[in-house]
Amino acid sequence: MQTAEEATPELKDLKLGRKIRELRDKYRLTIQDLSARTGLDKDLLSNMESGAVIPPVATLLKLAKAFHVGLAYFFEDEPVGVKISLTRKAHRSRLERRPHHMSGEVTYVYETLENKKPDKHMEPFLVEFPPMATEDMVFVSHEGEEFVYLMEGRLEFRTPDQVEILEPGDTIYFDSEVNHSFRSVGEGSAKAVVVVWSRP
Repeated sequence: MQTAEEATPELKDLKLGRKIRELRDKYRLTIQDLSARTGLDKDLLSNMESGAVIPPVATLLKLAKAFHVGLAYFFEDEPVGVKISLTRKAHRSRLERRPHHMSGEVTYVYETLENKKPDKHMEPFLVEFPPMATEDMVFVSHEGEEFVYLMEGRLEFRTPDQVEILEPGDTIYFDSEVNHSFRSVGEGSAKAVVVVWSRP
């Protein structure tokens, strides 16, 4: 998680905490109710709503599923239903983890590739994976499936019992309920298009 002081101006402008609170009010949920739905700590949810903490993408995905909205809801001022959505490069939102991230936090840099259609079933991202030591890898799992197309660098995909190295042009598709982690194994970051599908 990022604190509000660490967040970029663009990230602060999204007013993620206000949107989480508005959705909770809309569904008439208490913090305890939302905690039970998402598995997220009550204090963490309170800090996100107050704006003291900026949630990472994995947390926003859990909240989106709990509220039955697309991830785009959190990236638009007034999300509206659309049949066709065009997102210009200049309008993409970027969620960046800083080098002094907290222990146990994924350090990927996410850039949303679609942020206008709130009711979509797939969430496409451009993701940068930094190089790191094996012992620093953070494993995550969430409902749904995930597709990765590697564009640049060399990327290691790791589960508790499998390790794969992806080269540019390689793809991997997996059940994201499996604990998984990525890291660049080259000199610089690896860059990939990642599509996350969450079961309705």
